[in-house]
Amino acid sequence: MAREKHPEAAADAEGTPERSYREQLDFLNPIAQPLASRKLTRKLYKCIRKAAKHKQIRRGVKEVQKFINKGEKGITVLAGDTQPIDVYCHIPIMCEDRSLPYAYVPSKS
Repeated sequence: MAREKHPEAAADAEGTPERSYREQLDFLNPIAQPLASRKLTRKLYKCIRKAAKHKQIRRGVKEVQKFINKGEKGITVLAGDTQPIDVYCHIPIMCEDRSLPYAYVPSKS
């Protein structure tokens, strides 16, 4: 017997349905600029999944800050819905000082 596809199948681990790109834009912080477009967001999520598979990803503010200070190269992807803003508002400035590319995506999920 074949399995039927349900819209609930797109739910994440907590059981809440995945929000669309438009719905995610409602929860953005005011500092989330430059925001990645819908197409670029999909490419960044794909790149993050690939980097995580190869253990080439840095997660968390402390770890990212440490590797930026060391001079490691890469792209910084910041979630636009992270609260409070004070936690990571200094990261874009550090990236600009060291000429590292960075972009905001609408959601951390």
